[in-house]
Formats: sequence, C-alpha cells, structure tokens
Amino acid sequence: MSDFKAGQVHLGVVSSLEPFGAFVDVGGLRGLVRVSELSWRRIDSVAEVVREGQEVMVMVRHVDLERGQMSLSLKASQDDPLVEVARTPLGKVLTGPVTKVVPIGAFVELVEGIEGLVPAADFHEGQLPVCGQQLRVCLREINLQRRRVRLALA
Repeated sequence: MSDFKAGQVHLGVVSSLEPFGAFVDVGGLRGLVRVSELSWRRIDSVAEVVREGQEVMVMVRHVDLERGQMSLSLKASQDDPLVEVARTPLGKVLTGPVTKVVPIGAFVELVEGIEGLVPAADFHEGQLPVCGQQLRVCLREINLQRRRVRLALA
C-alpha cells in the first residue's frame, strides 16, 4: 500500500457496489470510491455509473497506512465539465433540458453533469417550465468555487 500516493491514477476493477460507494481492486489492494467521487453529475444509485467487474481509471485521494485503507475517485481522473462550461463566453445563448423545477426556479442541463439555475423571477407568473422541456437560456454567471451557474431566459 505504501506504493500508492495521493494524486496517482491507476486502472482498477470494480469488486462490489454498496449504497455509499463502490469498492475497486487496484493492484491487489481494495479501495473505496464514495458516491460523491463517482461522477460529476448527480446520481441516485452507484449502479448508474459502474457495475461489478468493470475496469475503471481511478485517482488515489488518500492512503491510510495504519488502517490499510485507500480512498479513490473516479471523477478526479476525468475532466471537470464545469471547466468546459466556464470557457463559454458570458451572454452566450444555449439550449438544454429542464432537469428540476423548484420554488426558486428551474435547473437546466448545459452539458452532462452541469446544470444552471434560471431564477423563478425570469418566468411569467404561473408559467414555470416542466422537466424535460427544452429552454433557450443565456449564460449569466459562473462561480467555479461554489460550482454554481446562473442563467437567464433567452
């Protein structure tokens, strides 16, 4: 286990799925990929992302030599889709599906794993969109630290 260092990327095989994450065998050792480290997008189940026996690239997040445990990340070995969105000029008009409608507004998927919020005030009273509806939106603000994207109706 001392051969594994934080930041290294390794090929592993998913050995089991649990509600809290997936165990992955890497070079004869077993590590845990927690649900929050499986994907950049929101997921309801570990099985949406991986299956037992699947080969995956994982990044070592932390190694605990005393406990013989290794924390791994699947998403850290992939490009962050928010960085792709951040390259888009503010004011650009995009189209995407509504993924969720809440009292504060509607979330629209810009690229897989990245949603932005159109505030409720942008919609005519009683005219909130429905999930799945395609909306034309304007990119207003991106906060990389908070991982938030603010949109407006186009």
